[in-house]
Amino acid sequence: MTDPLMSPADQAALARAVEALERTSLAMRLNNLVGRQLETMGALVPASVSGVVTKASTLALKAAMRAALLSLRKTRQRDNRAMHRTLAAASGAAGGALGLASLPIELPISTTIMLRSIADIARAEGEDLSQPEAALACLQVFALGGPARAGAAAQTGARADDMFEGGYFALRGVLAKSISEAATYIAQKGLADEAAPILVRLMSQIAARFGLVVSQKVVAQAVPVIGAVSGAAINLAFTEHFQALAKGHFTVRRLERLYSPDLVRQEYQRIASEKARAAAA
Repeated sequence: MTDPLMSPADQAALARAVEALERTSLAMRLNNLVGRQLETMGALVPASVSGVVTKASTLALKAAMRAALLSLRKTRQRDNRAMHRTLAAASGAAGGALGLASLPIELPISTTIMLRSIADIARAEGEDLSQPEAALACLQVFALGGPARAGAAAQTGARADDMFEGGYFALRGVLAKSISEAATYIAQKGLADEAAPILVRLMSQIAARFGLVVSQKVVAQAVPVIGAVSGAAINLAFTEHFQALAKGHFTVRRLERLYSPDLVRQEYQRIASEKARAAAA
């Protein structure tokens, strides 16, 4: 552990993490693309479409979990985030051209691509991805879509407490036990049984949040703009959103290893409060 006072460089890194994790949403990115307030449009998604989104999100996370725990290696690689953005945009172009029917196919592909990019970011921040807990921390990024909103909860028919109300540390607290139990299970038994209740519970918790963000993506793609080109642009925004969340998440985890977790949380909350006051002024 270093000096208890966080260095200016680390404080600046933490401030960037707070901005990504607390003040940036996919809806904000997509509003700039389609010129609509997608957070209010989300309530208009029909139940039949929500069902497709939920199923596709769960399948996508299962595919990402296999990639995280079976394919990721400890060896460091060069930063491939630009390549991952290109691949995700290409898959989004196909999704934009084919519409909602392509979601069960396109979403697992783009989610796995994003997982690879998240893993690159994790490695760059010093994570050992040979450890199940670190690999699961990559999956955790898909739950970090920002604070739940009443409209989103109403859209999915979920209770407010199921939507993990609160900020970044509140969400981590909700998921902490499930991630710890899942990491222990995987370390002992591997992925021989993906239907194990411990793994199913974790995937369900992450999918509940991830599905809300996917719904915003689906709404944006339903706006009649420019077909396949819009699909590529939307998937690019989708990918960049989760890359930013991953950078913030793994910056916090790196600082927690360098300093005490209590100090990092204290500084995080101080910065978040200052940003909130500045925004309200």
